[in-house]
Parts: sequence; structure tokens; C-alpha cells
Amino acid sequence: MGLLAPGDPLVLEALTGGVSSDIFRADLPRGSICIKRALPKLKVEADWRAPIERNRYEVEWMRVAGAIAPDAVPAILGEDAAANFFAMAYLDPADHPVWKFQLRDGIVDGATAREVGRRLGSIHANTAGRSELAQRFATDHIFFPIRLEPYLEATARAHPEAACALEQLVRVTASTKLALVHGDVSPKNILVGPRGPIFIDAECAWYGDPAFDLAFCLNHLLLKCLWRPRWWPVYMQCFTTLFETYLAGVTWEPRAEIEARVAHLLPGLFLARIDGKSPVEYVTDDRDREKVRRVARPLLLQPVERLAAVRDAWRADIARW
Repeated sequence: MGLLAPGDPLVLEALTGGVSSDIFRADLPRGSICIKRALPKLKVEADWRAPIERNRYEVEWMRVAGAIAPDAVPAILGEDAAANFFAMAYLDPADHPVWKFQLRDGIVDGATAREVGRRLGSIHANTAGRSELAQRFATDHIFFPIRLEPYLEATARAHPEAACALEQLVRVTASTKLALVHGDVSPKNILVGPRGPIFIDAECAWYGDPAFDLAFCLNHLLLKCLWRPRWWPVYMQCFTTLFETYLAGVTWEPRAEIEARVAHLLPGLFLARIDGKSPVEYVTDDRDREKVRRVARPLLLQPVERLAAVRDAWRADIARW
């Protein structure tokens, strides 16, 4: 990648936190950078595989998103497509904390949720209806095995009573081609930098349904109520702030239509993080898993059209704890 001259010293340190890639901090004479390589088999208990060329699409997503919102992505420094490596700016955790860890520790800032919604909506709005991007990111062969199958199809196998609803979510999501999707908008993949939230880990990049990104992120705010129950009211405030801000920026289709698709997807993803191939690591109590199931299953069988209705169903269950 031309980032190191012959004879230059190099120190590599493996970074933790991901399951789909090897990630290193590389200390070069010019300073530290981050190196990433996609893995063919993800580091989870289930047999979960995905094409390694997703590295290339992650780089391309960052380039496209960076042209729209420069402060929202790390700078790309180099790429070795043949070896499935790329290099990007290293963002020091001291001033770029992971949003997931802030939420865990009770640092629940509505301004961060608002800006996540605004930046995500801006990326979707500025990539909607662009046929050249649809061709560049025709990554159904990646998105299906790394997102739709392990989350929704695997959950359908675990819940035969909701299988028809979950399989319908797969069909609708797979066939909706509207904007450039990140695919993994999770608090663990959002850094809270001095200039606002930064999206990382876009290896699920796909031209498809932007509803997936919003539902994926909102799902984690619901789940955090199980991780740190004492802060559930502020998690729910962030949930509302994020989706209202995002929907206010929707220009490519009627807001009611995308909100309905998000409201349908959300209980499927909620259930998937308990009974799919990638359960969240902090929900370990069977009683907590059952809380998710008793809210998610009725919403799958009798879908609602508004996100406030999903929020209120979860809030009503919390009141029983």
C-alpha cells in the first residue's frame, strides 16, 4: 500500500472487539494507523461464513459516505484489494470512545443519538436513487449470508410459529433497493469523536433498504435496557430522538412507508439477537431472553406501522420487571 518504506520499523498490535475481521494498530514512523482484513469465517460459535471481498465494499462505502459527511467516517489511507487488506486512520480511544461503552457506563447523550440519526439519514438521502451506486454495491451475495440469513432466517428456524413473518421480512428487505446501506449500524461500530459520531465497520455495505440500518441501530437501544436496567428511561429517550431525527430527513420516499418497514423489521432483529446466530453477549439470563421473546413474537405476528408502538410495547413490558 506504499505506507512503509524498506527498513522502516513497524510494530503491530492486534485490536479486539470484532468477530468478522482481523484488526491491527500499526505504529509507523509517521504515526499510528489501523489495518483491517476480513475473515472468511466469523469468530462466533455458529458456522458463519461470508465472502472476504467485503473488504473492498467497506472501503468503497467509506469513500462514498465520506464525500457526503466527511466527519462521519475514518480517512482511508490505502488498500490492497488482492490481499483483502486496507488501511485507515487510527482514532485514539481516548478522544474517540465507543458509543456502546458510553451507553454501558450511563453516558447517554441525546445529542449523540440525534447526530447519529441525522448523519445516517443524510447518507441515505444523498445515495438514494443513484443507479451507479446500485451497480457498484450489488452485494446481495454478501449481505444475505452476513445479515439476512444469520439474523432473520436462523431465527425463523428457532421460532416456527413466527417463521412466515420472518421469511416475509427477508423477502421485503432483499427486494427493496433504495439507498446505500451500511449494514451494521450498531453502537459498537460508532465512535463518539470531537466532531460527532463516526461510523466504522461497513463490511456489510449494500445498495438496498435503508430501513435495515435504522432498525439495526434502534434494536441496540432496546437491548441496552436489559444490560443496564436502571438507565432504561434515557435509552428510550435516545431511541425516540434517533428515529424522529432520522425520519425528519427522509426525502426519497414517504416517511410513513419507511417507518412501517422499520417497525416490521425491528421485532425480528430484536428476537434475532437472542435466538439467531449472533446473540448479544450481555443478555445471558434466561429470564431476560424471555422478556425479548414475549415482546417480539406478538409484534411479528401482528405488525405495527409506527415505531412509537414498538417502543411502547417494550416500555410496557419493562414496567412488569
